[in-house]
Amino acid sequence: MRGYAPVQRVVGALLMFLSIGFVPPLIFGLVSGDGTAISFFVSMFAIAGIGTLLYWPVRDNRRELRVADGFLVVVACWGAVALAGSLPLMLVLDISFADAVFESTSGITTTGATVLSGLDSMPVSILWYRQQLQWMGGLGIIVLAVAILPMLKIGGMEIYKAEVTGPVKENRLTPRIAQTAKALWAIYIGLTLICALALWAAGMSLFDAFGHSFTTIATAGFSSYDASIGHFDSALIETLIIFFMFVASMNFALHFLALRRATAQAYLNNPELRLFASLLVIISVLITLLLWRQDVYGSFWESLRYAIFHAVSYTTTTGFATADVYLWPGTLPLLMILVSGLGGCAGSTTGGFKIVRIYLVSKQGLRELKRLIHPRSVVPLKLGGRTLNPEIANAVWGFVSLYIVCIVILTLIVSSFEKDLVTSVSVVFSAMNNLGPALGEAGSNWGGLTQTTKWLMSFAMLLGRLEIFTVLVLLTPTYWKH
Repeated sequence: MRGYAPVQRVVGALLMFLSIGFVPPLIFGLVSGDGTAISFFVSMFAIAGIGTLLYWPVRDNRRELRVADGFLVVVACWGAVALAGSLPLMLVLDISFADAVFESTSGITTTGATVLSGLDSMPVSILWYRQQLQWMGGLGIIVLAVAILPMLKIGGMEIYKAEVTGPVKENRLTPRIAQTAKALWAIYIGLTLICALALWAAGMSLFDAFGHSFTTIATAGFSSYDASIGHFDSALIETLIIFFMFVASMNFALHFLALRRATAQAYLNNPELRLFASLLVIISVLITLLLWRQDVYGSFWESLRYAIFHAVSYTTTTGFATADVYLWPGTLPLLMILVSGLGGCAGSTTGGFKIVRIYLVSKQGLRELKRLIHPRSVVPLKLGGRTLNPEIANAVWGFVSLYIVCIVILTLIVSSFEKDLVTSVSVVFSAMNNLGPALGEAGSNWGGLTQTTKWLMSFAMLLGRLEIFTVLVLLTPTYWKH
């Protein structure tokens, strides 16, 4: 196991750090007197103990991580956190191991699918813990580990390549990944605070404001109420959440550049963001017209209100709701699930396909049309005025292929355990895109799914969050051979 010492060291240190995350819900449990404090206390020491046992024997190992190690670290850390995060859920709620792991994985991958119900009467410590878990997963536990645990001294691009979203893996905000992580966290925390204060000013309690700011900036979707954002029935709160979901779905590199240069030019010049904004407008208009024509709500303006909120919520893979979308008529529910496949911008907290990939695939399609007309022409593939390496296009198409294959295979497997195809397709699509809401048997809650499906969907959530390749490369014999 000596060759895996650096990986063991990172995972151990991460678990020790994660144990600190049990302190806030522990305090809520003590203050509220709901009897949950002891469960978080036990969880904190258990996870800290496991982390110490992993870290201490290899604490002096300073071998630099190789590229192959980076993939293993990413998957091992996400898997370890998903498992560790399930412990307090089992102790407090007395749910099965499969349910607890599913809920924890949904949290850390910012998916937002839940097997729990009765949130309105649930202990505040658990409500806070679920939303905090999603906030921690927003930028990724690996980025967190690199930024907060400098004693690891892990430099280079290996981990950043494995976790950064989008096809352009070589872009960095600053030369060192530790500096990059710190810059991202500063922006992330700043946006969270601004969002929380705005929601508080709009009428939420301080507890709800911070909890929902966690899951808004993480584009994650856990709420402290069964009715989600619909509980508040406030157009102002909905408008604020729409704005912050949109901001959180932008490439965080744009926020960094805009702040550093004190100009909005970075946003205006970005082709991915322009396409994303255009798609949101088109989807919002389409859903508004469908809701209005089918007379789902009383007026055009009510239709517009519900359409814009859910268009942004689903496209950014946040999954907040102000209505029971699965009860909308016709093909509207299916359309909402499908738009989650778009996702937000690369380098954001969203799941899904990512707009930059859609942009590049469409550009490639147009390029092939031009080459049919002018066979000898040389038409370079460009993004924002920069000519891209052909290998990037190949990587995007490779992702498209694997994405479709994984969706099909998982759907076929799940359909053998569930009652209908609508449920099977929607849960796989929702899990792979880290959306949360689904249709059929999982329309209101995922608790009715079989235990096998829950395990499969926990895997699918990790698969989607880690961009497929990162996980699947570990399943190849060649990886372990070399």
